[in-house]
Parts: sequence; C-alpha cells; structure tokens
Amino acid sequence: MKKLVIALGVSALLGACAGSGGGMGMSNSSASATPMVGGAPMYPTKDIVDNAVNSKDHTTLVAAVKAADLVATLKSPGPFTVFAPTNASFAALPAGTVDTLLKPENKATLTKVLTYHVVPGRMDSAALTSAINAGGGKAMLKTASGGTLTATMSGGTVWVTDAKGGTAAVTIANVYQSNGVIHVVNKVLLPG
Repeated sequence: MKKLVIALGVSALLGACAGSGGGMGMSNSSASATPMVGGAPMYPTKDIVDNAVNSKDHTTLVAAVKAADLVATLKSPGPFTVFAPTNASFAALPAGTVDTLLKPENKATLTKVLTYHVVPGRMDSAALTSAINAGGGKAMLKTASGGTLTATMSGGTVWVTDAKGGTAAVTIANVYQSNGVIHVVNKVLLPG
C-alpha cells in the first residue's frame, strides 16, 4: 500500500510514527527534537499527515487513512494522540484482512478500526504515565471511534490493550506533531 497517514483523529485514522518515549522504557523525543521514523525526520512543525507520508514504516497506515477519507481530519488542528501501527503490524493480521478493509464497501469498518487508534487530546509519555499511575496501574482511554483502550505499564514499557484483549507495546513514543503526538505500536488494535 502506497502512502498512509499516521494519525487517527476524532473521526480520523491511525497514526503512525516511530518516535521515542521517555518514562515508558523507550527513547524520548522532546518537542524540540526531530526524531527519525521510518527513515524520515518527523518535524514537530508539520501535521500528522505531512509527516506520516514520509515514513517508510507507515505506508500501509497512510494508504488506509486515504481510503477512509481521513486525511482532512488528521490535518485539522486536533490535537490527537495516535497509536500508530507499523507496516509489520498490518502484515501480522490474517491474510487478506488489509486488502478487504481497503475495499470501498468496507470504508465504515476501516474508519472504525483507524479511529480506534486515535485518542482526542495530546497525551505524551508523561501524561500517559501519570494517567496510569492515577488509575492504580491502568488508564482507560476513550478513542475517537467511541471505544476504549486500556494503557498499563510493565517493565518500563507502556502496553495498550484493545477491546478484544489484544495487546500492543509502545515501541517509540513522543513523536510530536503540530496537531498532536504519535506513539508507534507493534500491533494493530481492534475495536470490540
């Protein structure tokens, strides 16, 4: 899949950028730093879409964002927190899943999956860690699709659990964008 956009929004898609995550057992990218994701610099002055299209690790996500017509949403002011799956995350889905989701007749389902990866607001690693601690070890995150993700921490890594019980690790946190922040995850999260 050619270019996909990396962030999900309140009616947007998944985000994807591999940054770093301080306080989460990952490298941390400060708002002033320009982290590399998928071999490309992720400029904090650019929006989610303008950065995502340059990441070689997020071409499937970008293609999905385009197919779901979420580009305009992800270019809006936001802010959005996007848990962005990599190409490898999409490739790990059962054979044919991505191709099926990209068909025009499955646009509503694709949009639901993508927006499930987006949490309204800007939650960097410090905010996520604080929410997890305040929740006694877990934070319930309301997604743009109306679903819930559960964030926990184990061994310095933030884990995100979806409605079906699947878990994804945040592998790169705090990829700051002009309209939010992206945390790269190693699995596609699925709504209930």
